[in-house]
Amino acid sequence: MSTLSTSLPGGTWTLGDLTVTRFGYGAMQLAGPGVMGPPADHNGALAVLREAVDLGITHIDTSNAYGPRVTNRLIREALHPFPESLHIVTKVGATRDQQGGWPPARQPEDLRRSVYENLETLGLEVLDLVNLRLGNAEGPQPGSLAEPFETLVELQQQGLIRHLGVSNATAEQVTEAQAIAPIVCVQNMYNLAFRHDDKLIDELAEEGIAYVPFFPLGGFSPLQSSALSTVAARLDATPMSVALAWLLQRSPNILLIPGTSSIAHLRENVAGAGLSLSDEELAELDKIGH
Repeated sequence: MSTLSTSLPGGTWTLGDLTVTRFGYGAMQLAGPGVMGPPADHNGALAVLREAVDLGITHIDTSNAYGPRVTNRLIREALHPFPESLHIVTKVGATRDQQGGWPPARQPEDLRRSVYENLETLGLEVLDLVNLRLGNAEGPQPGSLAEPFETLVELQQQGLIRHLGVSNATAEQVTEAQAIAPIVCVQNMYNLAFRHDDKLIDELAEEGIAYVPFFPLGGFSPLQSSALSTVAARLDATPMSVALAWLLQRSPNILLIPGTSSIAHLRENVAGAGLSLSDEELAELDKIGH
Protein backbone atom coordinates (compact mmCIF):
# COMPACT_ATOMS: atom_id res chain seq x y z
CA MET A 1 0.00 0.00 0.00
CA SER A 2 1.13 3.52 -0.76
CA THR A 3 1.52 6.22 1.85
CA LEU A 4 0.22 8.85 -0.57
CA SER A 5 -2.01 11.11 1.48
CA THR A 6 -5.56 11.77 0.35
CA SER A 7 -8.68 13.20 1.93
CA LEU A 8 -10.86 10.83 -0.09
CA PRO A 9 -12.60 7.97 1.71
CA GLY A 10 -10.65 4.72 1.79
CA GLY A 11 -7.17 6.07 1.15
CA THR A 12 -5.17 4.49 -1.65
CA TRP A 13 -4.33 1.14 -3.22
CA THR A 14 -1.46 0.08 -5.46
CA LEU A 15 -2.20 -1.56 -8.82
CA GLY A 16 1.19 -2.96 -9.77
CA ASP A 17 3.26 0.21 -9.68
CA LEU A 18 0.27 2.56 -9.96
CA THR A 19 -1.02 4.21 -6.79
CA VAL A 20 -4.71 5.08 -7.07
CA THR A 21 -7.38 6.40 -4.76
CA ARG A 22 -9.74 3.64 -3.63
CA PHE A 23 -12.55 6.05 -4.41
CA GLY A 24 -12.43 6.39 -8.19
CA TYR A 25 -14.79 7.61 -10.90
CA GLY A 26 -16.58 5.61 -13.59
CA ALA A 27 -17.07 7.57 -16.81
CA MET A 28 -19.77 5.34 -18.33
CA GLN A 29 -22.66 7.68 -17.50
CA LEU A 30 -21.07 10.61 -19.31
CA ALA A 31 -22.23 9.21 -22.67
CA GLY A 32 -25.77 9.67 -23.95
CA PRO A 33 -28.83 7.55 -23.11
CA GLY A 34 -28.08 3.83 -23.14
CA VAL A 35 -24.37 4.71 -23.16
CA MET A 36 -24.77 5.68 -26.80
CA GLY A 37 -23.93 8.98 -28.44
CA PRO A 38 -22.79 12.27 -26.94
CA PRO A 39 -23.92 13.71 -23.60
CA ALA A 40 -26.83 16.14 -23.51
CA ASP A 41 -24.53 18.64 -21.76
CA HIS A 42 -21.05 18.48 -23.25
CA ASN A 43 -19.56 21.20 -21.06
CA GLY A 44 -21.23 19.69 -18.00
CA ALA A 45 -19.53 16.36 -18.71
CA LEU A 46 -16.15 18.05 -18.94
CA ALA A 47 -16.84 19.87 -15.68
CA VAL A 48 -17.61 16.60 -13.85
CA LEU A 49 -14.31 15.08 -14.98
CA ARG A 50 -12.37 18.15 -13.88
CA GLU A 51 -14.18 18.16 -10.54
CA ALA A 52 -13.25 14.50 -10.01
CA VAL A 53 -9.56 15.36 -10.40
CA ASP A 54 -9.94 18.50 -8.26
CA LEU A 55 -11.41 16.32 -5.49
CA GLY A 56 -8.23 14.22 -5.58
CA ILE A 57 -9.50 11.20 -7.51
CA THR A 58 -6.62 9.49 -9.34
CA HIS A 59 -8.51 6.50 -10.79
CA ILE A 60 -10.87 6.98 -13.76
CA ASP A 61 -12.53 3.98 -15.36
CA THR A 62 -13.62 4.10 -19.00
CA SER A 63 -13.93 2.08 -22.22
CA ASN A 64 -13.78 2.98 -25.89
CA ALA A 65 -17.12 1.13 -26.19
CA TYR A 66 -18.86 3.83 -24.14
CA GLY A 67 -20.54 6.00 -26.72
CA PRO A 68 -18.70 4.41 -28.54
CA ARG A 69 -15.54 6.51 -28.30
CA VAL A 70 -17.47 9.27 -26.49
CA THR A 71 -16.22 9.03 -22.90
CA ASN A 72 -12.58 8.56 -23.91
CA ARG A 73 -12.71 11.72 -26.01
CA LEU A 74 -14.38 13.64 -23.19
CA ILE A 75 -11.65 12.49 -20.78
CA ARG A 76 -8.98 13.63 -23.23
CA GLU A 77 -10.66 16.99 -23.85
CA ALA A 78 -11.18 17.67 -20.15
CA LEU A 79 -7.91 16.46 -18.68
CA HIS A 80 -5.16 16.01 -21.30
CA PRO A 81 -2.24 16.29 -20.76
CA PHE A 82 -3.03 14.06 -17.81
CA PRO A 83 -1.50 14.74 -14.40
CA GLU A 84 1.23 12.22 -13.57
CA SER A 85 -0.82 11.01 -10.61
CA LEU A 86 -3.95 10.28 -12.69
CA HIS A 87 -4.43 6.75 -14.00
CA ILE A 88 -6.94 5.85 -16.70
CA VAL A 89 -8.27 2.29 -16.63
CA THR A 90 -9.98 0.99 -19.75
CA LYS A 91 -11.46 -2.29 -20.93
CA VAL A 92 -11.64 -4.23 -24.17
CA GLY A 93 -13.52 -7.32 -25.29
CA ALA A 94 -16.91 -5.90 -26.25
CA THR A 95 -18.17 -3.48 -28.87
CA ARG A 96 -21.49 -1.81 -29.62
CA ASP A 97 -24.14 -2.56 -32.22
CA GLN A 98 -26.73 -0.20 -33.68
CA GLN A 99 -29.35 -1.53 -31.28
CA GLY A 100 -27.23 -0.52 -28.29
CA GLY A 101 -26.15 -4.08 -27.51
CA TRP A 102 -22.72 -5.18 -26.31
CA PRO A 103 -21.61 -8.00 -28.64
CA PRO A 104 -18.32 -9.69 -27.70
CA ALA A 105 -15.21 -8.59 -29.60
CA ARG A 106 -12.50 -10.89 -28.29
CA GLN A 107 -10.78 -12.13 -31.42
CA PRO A 108 -7.09 -11.14 -31.55
CA GLU A 109 -7.70 -8.59 -34.30
CA ASP A 110 -10.63 -7.10 -32.34
CA LEU A 111 -8.50 -6.67 -29.23
CA ARG A 112 -5.54 -5.17 -31.07
CA ARG A 113 -7.83 -2.70 -32.82
CA SER A 114 -9.48 -1.77 -29.54
CA VAL A 115 -6.19 -1.17 -27.75
CA TYR A 116 -4.98 1.11 -30.54
CA GLU A 117 -8.33 2.95 -30.59
CA ASN A 118 -8.10 3.50 -26.81
CA LEU A 119 -4.60 4.89 -27.22
CA GLU A 120 -5.79 7.21 -29.99
CA THR A 121 -8.96 8.50 -28.36
CA LEU A 122 -7.26 9.04 -24.99
CA GLY A 123 -4.16 10.59 -26.52
CA LEU A 124 -1.77 8.14 -24.86
CA GLU A 125 1.28 6.14 -25.92
CA VAL A 126 0.71 3.45 -23.28
CA LEU A 127 -2.42 2.38 -21.39
CA ASP A 128 -1.99 2.13 -17.61
CA LEU A 129 -4.39 -0.77 -17.13
CA VAL A 130 -6.55 -2.76 -19.54
CA ASN A 131 -9.29 -5.11 -18.35
CA LEU A 132 -10.40 -7.96 -20.58
CA ARG A 133 -14.20 -8.03 -20.53
CA LEU A 134 -15.55 -11.56 -20.57
CA GLY A 135 -19.03 -13.09 -20.45
CA ASN A 136 -22.01 -11.13 -21.75
CA ALA A 137 -24.69 -8.70 -20.60
CA GLU A 138 -26.18 -11.44 -18.39
CA GLY A 139 -22.93 -11.83 -16.47
CA PRO A 140 -19.85 -14.08 -16.43
CA GLN A 141 -19.92 -17.17 -18.65
CA PRO A 142 -17.72 -20.28 -18.30
CA GLY A 143 -14.97 -20.96 -20.82
CA SER A 144 -11.29 -20.40 -21.45
CA LEU A 145 -9.92 -16.88 -21.71
CA ALA A 146 -6.50 -18.05 -22.90
CA GLU A 147 -6.58 -16.78 -26.49
CA PRO A 148 -7.85 -13.24 -25.83
CA PHE A 149 -5.80 -12.83 -22.66
CA GLU A 150 -2.62 -14.00 -24.40
CA THR A 151 -3.28 -11.38 -27.10
CA LEU A 152 -3.30 -8.67 -24.42
CA VAL A 153 -0.13 -10.10 -22.90
CA GLU A 154 1.54 -9.74 -26.32
CA LEU A 155 0.45 -6.10 -26.48
CA GLN A 156 1.76 -5.62 -22.94
CA GLN A 157 5.11 -7.08 -23.99
CA GLN A 158 5.14 -4.61 -26.89
CA GLY A 159 4.94 -1.76 -24.38
CA LEU A 160 1.38 -0.65 -25.18
CA ILE A 161 -0.14 -1.77 -21.84
CA ARG A 162 1.35 -1.50 -18.35
CA HIS A 163 -0.97 -3.75 -16.37
CA LEU A 164 -3.75 -6.27 -17.03
CA GLY A 165 -7.01 -7.20 -15.35
CA VAL A 166 -10.17 -9.16 -16.09
CA SER A 167 -13.80 -8.08 -15.97
CA ASN A 168 -17.10 -9.98 -15.77
CA ALA A 169 -15.06 -13.10 -14.98
CA THR A 170 -15.67 -16.35 -13.13
CA ALA A 171 -13.31 -17.38 -10.34
CA GLU A 172 -11.96 -20.09 -12.65
CA GLN A 173 -11.16 -17.53 -15.33
CA VAL A 174 -9.35 -15.38 -12.78
CA THR A 175 -7.20 -18.38 -11.87
CA GLU A 176 -6.58 -19.16 -15.55
CA ALA A 177 -5.50 -15.58 -16.25
CA GLN A 178 -3.09 -15.63 -13.32
CA ALA A 179 -1.48 -18.77 -14.72
CA ILE A 180 -0.75 -16.88 -17.95
CA ALA A 181 0.40 -13.49 -16.63
CA PRO A 182 0.03 -11.32 -13.51
CA ILE A 183 -3.19 -9.39 -13.08
CA VAL A 184 -3.68 -6.40 -10.79
CA CYS A 185 -7.48 -6.27 -10.59
CA VAL A 186 -10.78 -8.04 -11.14
CA GLN A 187 -13.80 -5.95 -12.11
CA ASN A 188 -17.10 -7.75 -11.51
CA MET A 189 -20.72 -7.06 -10.58
CA TYR A 190 -20.94 -6.85 -6.78
CA ASN A 191 -22.81 -4.84 -4.19
CA LEU A 192 -24.48 -5.13 -0.80
CA ALA A 193 -27.32 -7.25 -2.20
CA PHE A 194 -25.32 -9.18 -4.83
CA ARG A 195 -22.64 -11.05 -2.91
CA HIS A 196 -21.64 -13.86 -5.29
CA ASP A 197 -17.94 -12.91 -5.21
CA ASP A 198 -17.43 -12.83 -1.43
CA LYS A 199 -14.95 -15.71 -1.46
CA LEU A 200 -13.10 -14.35 -4.50
CA ILE A 201 -12.73 -10.90 -2.90
CA ASP A 202 -11.14 -12.40 0.20
CA GLU A 203 -8.77 -14.57 -1.85
CA LEU A 204 -7.71 -11.59 -3.98
CA ALA A 205 -7.14 -9.47 -0.87
CA GLU A 206 -4.68 -12.06 0.41
CA GLU A 207 -2.82 -11.85 -2.92
CA GLY A 208 -2.77 -8.04 -2.99
CA ILE A 209 -5.06 -7.88 -6.03
CA ALA A 210 -7.77 -5.22 -6.29
CA TYR A 211 -11.45 -5.97 -6.72
CA VAL A 212 -13.47 -3.29 -8.50
CA PRO A 213 -17.26 -3.69 -8.27
CA PHE A 214 -19.18 -2.25 -11.18
CA PHE A 215 -22.73 -1.00 -10.77
CA PRO A 216 -21.86 -0.85 -7.05
CA LEU A 217 -25.19 0.77 -6.23
CA GLY A 218 -27.27 -1.74 -8.18
CA GLY A 219 -30.05 -3.64 -6.50
CA PHE A 220 -31.47 -0.61 -4.68
CA SER A 221 -33.67 0.95 -7.33
CA PRO A 222 -36.40 0.64 -6.35
CA LEU A 223 -35.22 0.04 -2.79
CA GLN A 224 -35.94 -3.51 -1.76
CA SER A 225 -34.08 -3.59 1.53
CA SER A 226 -35.69 -2.37 4.72
CA ALA A 227 -32.41 -3.07 6.55
CA LEU A 228 -30.53 -0.64 4.29
CA SER A 229 -33.23 2.01 4.63
CA THR A 230 -33.26 1.59 8.41
CA VAL A 231 -29.50 2.00 8.77
CA ALA A 232 -29.47 4.96 6.37
CA ALA A 233 -32.26 6.72 8.29
CA ARG A 234 -30.46 6.16 11.58
CA LEU A 235 -27.30 7.76 10.16
CA ASP A 236 -29.24 10.55 8.44
CA ALA A 237 -27.70 9.39 5.16
CA THR A 238 -28.94 8.17 1.80
CA PRO A 239 -29.13 4.41 1.15
CA MET A 240 -26.60 4.83 -1.65
CA SER A 241 -24.14 6.53 0.70
CA VAL A 242 -24.43 3.62 3.10
CA ALA A 243 -23.98 1.13 0.25
CA LEU A 244 -20.76 2.85 -0.88
CA ALA A 245 -19.41 3.09 2.67
CA TRP A 246 -20.17 -0.59 3.19
CA LEU A 247 -18.14 -1.51 0.11
CA LEU A 248 -15.09 0.43 1.30
CA GLN A 249 -15.32 -1.25 4.70
CA ARG A 250 -16.04 -4.70 3.24
CA SER A 251 -12.39 -5.27 2.24
CA PRO A 252 -9.30 -3.05 1.82
CA ASN A 253 -8.79 -4.25 -1.77
CA ILE A 254 -12.18 -2.97 -2.99
CA LEU A 255 -11.91 0.08 -5.26
CA LEU A 256 -15.01 2.13 -6.06
CA ILE A 257 -15.88 3.58 -9.48
CA PRO A 258 -19.40 5.04 -9.06
CA GLY A 259 -20.43 7.11 -12.04
CA THR A 260 -22.50 10.24 -12.39
CA SER A 261 -22.97 13.10 -14.83
CA SER A 262 -23.64 15.58 -12.00
CA ILE A 263 -21.05 17.47 -9.96
CA ALA A 264 -23.44 17.63 -7.02
CA HIS A 265 -24.00 13.88 -7.13
CA LEU A 266 -20.25 13.26 -7.42
CA ARG A 267 -19.68 15.28 -4.25
CA GLU A 268 -22.53 13.45 -2.50
CA ASN A 269 -20.96 10.09 -3.43
CA VAL A 270 -17.57 11.14 -2.06
CA ALA A 271 -19.08 12.41 1.17
CA GLY A 272 -21.35 9.39 1.53
CA ALA A 273 -18.55 6.88 1.07
CA GLY A 274 -16.81 8.47 4.04
CA LEU A 275 -19.48 7.30 6.48
CA SER A 276 -18.09 5.16 9.28
CA LEU A 277 -20.30 2.14 9.89
CA SER A 278 -20.22 0.49 13.32
CA ASP A 279 -19.78 -3.26 13.81
CA GLU A 280 -23.48 -3.48 14.65
CA GLU A 281 -24.47 -1.63 11.48
CA LEU A 282 -22.14 -3.78 9.37
CA ALA A 283 -23.66 -6.92 10.85
CA GLU A 284 -27.14 -5.60 10.11
CA LEU A 285 -26.22 -4.81 6.52
CA ASP A 286 -24.39 -8.10 5.99
CA LYS A 287 -27.69 -9.92 6.41
CA ILE A 288 -29.00 -8.34 3.19
CA GLY A 289 -26.82 -10.40 0.90
CA HIS A 290 -27.23 -13.71 2.68
